[in-house]
Amino acid sequence: MTEMTQIEETISHLFTDAYQSDFAGDDPFDGLNAKLFQWIPSMQDSVIGLAWTQLFKRNPINLRRIAGVPKLRNPKGVALFISGMLLEHKRAPRPELLDIAQSLGDWLLTQTCNRTVWGAPCWGYHFPWKARAFYVPLGTPNLITTVYVSKALYELGTALNQEKYIEPALQSADFIVDKLFSPGKDGAYFCYIPGESALVHNANLWAAAWVRHSAELRNNDSHKALALEATMTSINAQKVDGSWPYGARSHHQFVDGFHTGYNLETLQLINQYEQNDVIKDAIQKGYAYYCQALFDEDGTARYYNTNPYPLDTHNFAQAVLTLIKIGTTNTDEALADRVVSACFSQLYLPEKHRFVYQKDSKVTNKVNYIRWTQSWAYYALNFYLNHKKGLSK
Repeated sequence: MTEMTQIEETISHLFTDAYQSDFAGDDPFDGLNAKLFQWIPSMQDSVIGLAWTQLFKRNPINLRRIAGVPKLRNPKGVALFISGMLLEHKRAPRPELLDIAQSLGDWLLTQTCNRTVWGAPCWGYHFPWKARAFYVPLGTPNLITTVYVSKALYELGTALNQEKYIEPALQSADFIVDKLFSPGKDGAYFCYIPGESALVHNANLWAAAWVRHSAELRNNDSHKALALEATMTSINAQKVDGSWPYGARSHHQFVDGFHTGYNLETLQLINQYEQNDVIKDAIQKGYAYYCQALFDEDGTARYYNTNPYPLDTHNFAQAVLTLIKIGTTNTDEALADRVVSACFSQLYLPEKHRFVYQKDSKVTNKVNYIRWTQSWAYYALNFYLNHKKGLSK
């Protein structure tokens, strides 16, 4: 098991590095922020834009400075640091942590996507994004960023007793319902981005969890019903062995670790309100599959059920969160300990005091990604230490 002092020191380094960088940095998907695409924006939504995005994501050599891609703040990465800071302050109170978290929360409030267009608070990435199936222009909100930002703002507002953070966090559920809900011919669900109809289970369930949480606090029965309906759509997509494919489309039929972890975490959140035996059974079956198929004996968090590679810090971080939040036995606790140790032994760079992005059987990608990698490590390690000290579950 990794020594607690090493974890504390790593947390301190991760925070210091982020603070000294003003919580700005590189992102795996920010390639379209290059100067070339500012000069010729029409190329963003093209085969060239897709290839460029993948080149920057996969290349172990960081080309961003050469291409003029700036280091910027990512709303989701900032949100994860806020959540981590609140956990760290709970364990080892420091007033400056709350001051910095509040400053970042104020910044997030200025980063909402256009309220005139979207009707309620919502957030997206700081870059345009080209995927195989769709293109997401800069300024477009997405479900996952909106939920993680809302979650962090709600936690901050609760810690500080300030409605200016709580109110927009809960109001974001209106955006999720009004702009992302789809009745669906095979069951209702929430979409990942406006105008894109793909059913992606982790996005659907994160939406359902946040809408259900907001509905409970705002006493909105119609939102409660929609959240439950969407939840059942993803439960009905669970395989007999307990696994979930990433999504409903033919090219989404893979099973991976961190999205499975999201599914389990969100179902647990939903069922805190619903107390539904169907949801409970889905969690139990899914968690049994997760522990059996997505970990090696030494604690390696496998990226796919069929292949451990790439080893990915984000995947390890979500594994720690899932095992602690869902697990109930000493076996679960021991696996979480081994996951932390495996993450340090396989993905930590002691000379740089940070984690690598990904590692496969031949190549290690050491590019420093603040949103995908360091913010997740900071958040998960704080959660892990607080759990060890009996401060969270």
